[in-house]
Amino acid sequence: MALTDTACRKASCPPDKRSIRLADEKALYLEVVPTGGKYWRLKYRYAGKEKRLALGTYPAVTLARARELCDEARRLLADGVDPGQRKREAKQAQKVDQATTFEAVALLWWEHWRHGKSERHAAYAMRRLQAHAFPALGALPVRTITARQLTQMAKAVEKAGAVDMAHRVLQMAGQVMRYAVANDLAERNPAADVKPGDTLKSRRKQNYARLEEKELPELLRKIEAYQGGPYTRLAMKLMCLTFVRTSELIGARWQDFDLEEREWRIPGRVDDAQGRKTYGMKKESRHIVPLAPQAVEVLLTLQTLANGRALLFPGERNHDKPMSNNTILKALERMGYKGRMTGHGFRGIASTVLHEQGFPHHAIELQLAHQERDEVSAAYNHAMYLKERRAMMNWWADHLDKLRRGADVVPLRARSA
Repeated sequence: MALTDTACRKASCPPDKRSIRLADEKALYLEVVPTGGKYWRLKYRYAGKEKRLALGTYPAVTLARARELCDEARRLLADGVDPGQRKREAKQAQKVDQATTFEAVALLWWEHWRHGKSERHAAYAMRRLQAHAFPALGALPVRTITARQLTQMAKAVEKAGAVDMAHRVLQMAGQVMRYAVANDLAERNPAADVKPGDTLKSRRKQNYARLEEKELPELLRKIEAYQGGPYTRLAMKLMCLTFVRTSELIGARWQDFDLEEREWRIPGRVDDAQGRKTYGMKKESRHIVPLAPQAVEVLLTLQTLANGRALLFPGERNHDKPMSNNTILKALERMGYKGRMTGHGFRGIASTVLHEQGFPHHAIELQLAHQERDEVSAAYNHAMYLKERRAMMNWWADHLDKLRRGADVVPLRARSA
């Protein structure tokens, strides 16, 4: 007689017996022990031997589910497969999968790859994996990862505004998968089916050429020793420290600075009657730039040159107009960076380094003024995460000092405020 759920629920074993068995159909039965435990078992024969297959405990495995598992096991028997052996193999595969997740294999790859690399470079690589690859792929068995999962991970990074980083992380994930194949941890490398250019935007706009971070120390030293006009040298220093847009820098007015509060409050932009761009932010929204002590020092130096002028960086001939927006570009060209670096490039370098250091994406994007703002949110957004951004800008200024001095910079995982 087949079991019912009521019979299963009410079943109990007398304390003087080791267990009792309540039979269902097709050799399925429920074994009940004195302690109250109830275990589903299937009796079957394979290769002439009688065997038992555990199918789980009641009520976690319901009567209906136990019958489904029983039918699955009988289908395996019909195909000449021992269901007990298949279950043991599945458990072993699960253990292997747990030991060979993408994160576990990536750590093995990193230890292998890092030999011959500088500590700083190796730390950056690990930070990229931790920030971008592990959240999306880390828990997945490496043998199960698909090309689609790799590209979805990279496109999520791209969507967050870090195009260069998306390319780098996708390439690095491909290296991890290649390592897995070489060490018999996966059958094939799905990254081989996808090139970054097939799914991601181009890495860099030609107009916004910029250096790699490893070239930044030399640039900082050249800026410090720049023999051109003092306004140009100080403009490049302030751009390094604040990574604002060129138009925002050259149009800066002293009235927008509060050196005691260490803030630069860039006003919303209103174009003139002829529709020409004037100083200020896009979309008529304000923007706060927290000023690190190093930035304040630059501003104090600029004050000695101001002579009561409204502009921080007046034009060479007409002091009532800002310097040309090509001034910084031409200075970089004279220093040997023609076609390799622009004023806008400081923004890209800062974004890449701060992302690699683990600073929150929202804080970086707000500081870059990339966030979309509408009329309702503009007044609120310009001051969002100010404490967090101030700590980030202070770290960035200290980092530039270390790079310029040539100190051995040991990357530390940034803490959000």
